[in-house]
Amino acid sequence: MAKDNNKANTVETVNDKGNIVSSNDRRLIRVDIHEGMSPQALEYGRQFSLSEISEEIFKVSGKASLAYFLGLGFCIALVLAGVITFGVLVIKGMGASGFTPPAFWTLYIVNFVFWVGIAHSGTLISAVLHLFRSKWRRGIFRIAEAMTVFAVMTAGLFPLIHLGRQWYFYWLVPYSNRGMWVNFKSALMWDFVAVLTYFTVSLIFFYVGMIPDLAVFREKAKGIRKFIYSVLSLGWKGTDNEWRHYNRAYMFFAAFATPLVVSVHSVVSLDFASGLVPGWQSTIFPPYFVAGAIFSGMAMVVSIITPLRKFFKLEKFITEWHYDHMGKIILVTGLIVTYSYIVEFVLAIFSGNEYEFQQFIYRVSGDYKFPFWLMVFCNCVFPLLYISRRVRVNPWLSFVISIFVNIGMWLERFNIIHISLSYDFLPYAFDVYKPKLAEWIITAASFGWFFMWFLLFAKFLPVISIAETKELVPKPVRENKH
Repeated sequence: MAKDNNKANTVETVNDKGNIVSSNDRRLIRVDIHEGMSPQALEYGRQFSLSEISEEIFKVSGKASLAYFLGLGFCIALVLAGVITFGVLVIKGMGASGFTPPAFWTLYIVNFVFWVGIAHSGTLISAVLHLFRSKWRRGIFRIAEAMTVFAVMTAGLFPLIHLGRQWYFYWLVPYSNRGMWVNFKSALMWDFVAVLTYFTVSLIFFYVGMIPDLAVFREKAKGIRKFIYSVLSLGWKGTDNEWRHYNRAYMFFAAFATPLVVSVHSVVSLDFASGLVPGWQSTIFPPYFVAGAIFSGMAMVVSIITPLRKFFKLEKFITEWHYDHMGKIILVTGLIVTYSYIVEFVLAIFSGNEYEFQQFIYRVSGDYKFPFWLMVFCNCVFPLLYISRRVRVNPWLSFVISIFVNIGMWLERFNIIHISLSYDFLPYAFDVYKPKLAEWIITAASFGWFFMWFLLFAKFLPVISIAETKELVPKPVRENKH
């Protein structure tokens, strides 16, 4: 009777391959996570063993070389020079910067917009591409996430420097100060909220994704580092229950962070679009700034990972496969930026606004024509080399192009801010902006600050995701011996 009951309760179904499978045999069904992978992803996974991935990535955090300490020392020296210069600004006042009326926004705002843009590619690679299940992101997304956190940390300094009286920075916080509320129409308050939100979400997303890898480091490290990794890994053991909650949390943060790719730099663009200055008041600014942010951010990823993979011997983990996809993103976003430049001129010509029209004529042929045309070359012409796959898969050619793109995107922010402010409405007020030494030192210090944190990250934390890279490794097959 028991056998008859089991047969009666058995439900037969047909699987994808056309085979009949009973409910009693369902425990034998396994999900093949490699199904649907591209040949490049399969080839990438076959070159590793599971133990090799852990060993090679942990080896990066080993004993530092002399070149590493020289690079770190140079970055710290730049930071110290910036701190001293900032102290001079606090004592002497912001007049020590290159204020040239009517250009009262100095290089500090240029750097703020630049670094916020750099931060965007990390969210794109780690969150958006994760939702689309892109396999190629796994070799580089940890580096991009770290870059996002450190770039936001850098960008957040410049509104404080630009304030002049930094001891009143808390007036930007949206709560009642001295019986009155902040001005919610102020661009400075928008920047404070946008940058703080982006930093908080990016930092949590960055940390949550590292928890399984920190547990691997915990097992391999010794001494005080083992204790630190034990604390940071939150007692991770790798159980099924932990993985289930981890994957749900990571998916939630990816979905939560995705709107920030659009919203944060859109808010920054409204700093300009909400003004009346010729060359700023345009509805194209939000999508234009978002595309430019992804463009410059992805270029910075290439600029960082190329020397990093060579210095730490990560050629097996960061391959031509990754460079090919990054080059495609830079090419597409570069074309969008080029289209935005053209649309800006078309709107100026057909708007009927004489001030707007003269502003763009001045950009092309005025006092700032050299930085303008250099920007066009770096952002519109040079990235077209990525049309060729040979260029895309060549790491050092990609590195050179990425450097030019970063220069061009910094010049784009310079041109938007200073050409418009130097040539607005009144001919009496026209002047050429002249940055002073203090601004250049603080600009260099911002790069030192960014790369200082990045070098520390590369030496103490997993630069590549161990867990997600292992998912691409084919499962070992046991041979049947008869």
